Amino acid sequence: MNFISGRANLKQLQWLVWVAVFFIIFFSYLPEDGFFQAGIFSLINVSFYAIVIYGNIKFLFPRFYETGRRGAYIILALVFVISTGLLRGFLISYIYNRYFAVKPELITTGSIFNFMIAGFLTYLLSFIFRIAIAYFSLKQQSEKILAQKSQAELNLLKSQVQPHFLFNTLNNIYYEAYREAPRTAKLIERLSDIMRYFVDESPKEEVSLSTEIQFLENYIVLEKIRIRHEIELNFIKESNTDLRIPPMLLMTFIENIFKHGIDKSSSANKIDILLIQQDGYLLFETRNQVHDKPGTNGPSGFGIENLRKRLTLLYGENFELNIENDGNYFTAFLKVPIA
Repeated sequence: MNFISGRANLKQLQWLVWVAVFFIIFFSYLPEDGFFQAGIFSLINVSFYAIVIYGNIKFLFPRFYETGRRGAYIILALVFVISTGLLRGFLISYIYNRYFAVKPELITTGSIFNFMIAGFLTYLLSFIFRIAIAYFSLKQQSEKILAQKSQAELNLLKSQVQPHFLFNTLNNIYYEAYREAPRTAKLIERLSDIMRYFVDESPKEEVSLSTEIQFLENYIVLEKIRIRHEIELNFIKESNTDLRIPPMLLMTFIENIFKHGIDKSSSANKIDILLIQQDGYLLFETRNQVHDKPGTNGPSGFGIENLRKRLTLLYGENFELNIENDGNYFTAFLKVPIA
């Protein structure tokens, strides 16, 4: 049970409060009124307390006060408190005279006034009750969020078991391959670096520019082995490699080149990549030849569109993204601010 485990929900806590109030009133009546009479009057009082409190915090306050109709709220609150006070007074007097009194007692103006005063005090108590409910609700939401965060971190640790097992296996294969085929071993090492980037770096908000460049270079090397002919590739880097940028920000251009800008049957593939730092901005430009072969001329529309949406979320309107095709060369240009 939630009570036993110490994790009662908000509804159960409210029931616990009302049960406690019932027994407090019950034991205060018990010495003079006896068990049955104390139980009846305790139940009536607790019921009216609950009606006043929940009537205010669940109905009157949210529907009138919080919607700006404060004059109507004050009038309705007065009518509500007075009417419930009168009803409680007459009901208690009737039950007492009908079942318990040796000699019937008339209800007096003073006793009615006392019931109404008790109703007003209960009404004021409803605001404290409302604050307490809001506090415990917020506290439970915070605990739930923390529990979800802890579970997510645990799931992340679990999800990293298999990738790290794979990294270790790739390292072992690398050492075995290095003795027989050093070039193959280097390719395995680059593949391992790429996979480690996806697991360790891509979830971060920012990575160093040097890490991003290394990721791009590893990707380029692995893509080049799938192409029959040598590619003429120039990668110019003139920027501070300690700069921090969002991960995978530059990848779309490089990926599109190898998907759509390379003719695998041609020996005339040329790629120019420029990465420079200028006046508080990072400029990244790629340029590749346009081939007549179908499906190799343009970028992936979804890739560029997704990149544009991501840039808008990151930088608002403070960026430039231009795509040009003059028939001979396809050029992609990106300009983003740097801290």
